[in-house]
Amino acid sequence: MVQKGKWVRKSDKIIAFHKIWNLHASDLPLPSKIQEYMANHKATKKDVRQAEKRRDRNRYYGKTTRNTVRDFRALKSNKEANDQLPDVASQIDKLAKRGIIHKNKAANLKSKLAKRANALAK
Repeated sequence: MVQKGKWVRKSDKIIAFHKIWNLHASDLPLPSKIQEYMANHKATKKDVRQAEKRRDRNRYYGKTTRNTVRDFRALKSNKEANDQLPDVASQIDKLAKRGIIHKNKAANLKSKLAKRANALAK
């Protein structure tokens, strides 16, 4: 059984027993900083380091693109939308090329943004 102050990680979700032990949510550790197993081999340790770098880099690219898409959707003029559409589409294509999002999702996003830009023209 789980003791007080211990956490169990199951399928990438932290099961907190805060109701049982009367803990506050701020006492919970951040999910990304919990290590389930420690690597035993040198190559595995290196792979863990590389995966962490890739994850951080991919999160940065994804978040930056989401912000760009959000800003694009907030545009009100057709001229601005037509000027920014190629840059936004390029960022989305790069995410698909890197494997951060699926290529079909990228195509759907670009299609919706192009529709929005065309709708502003009317």
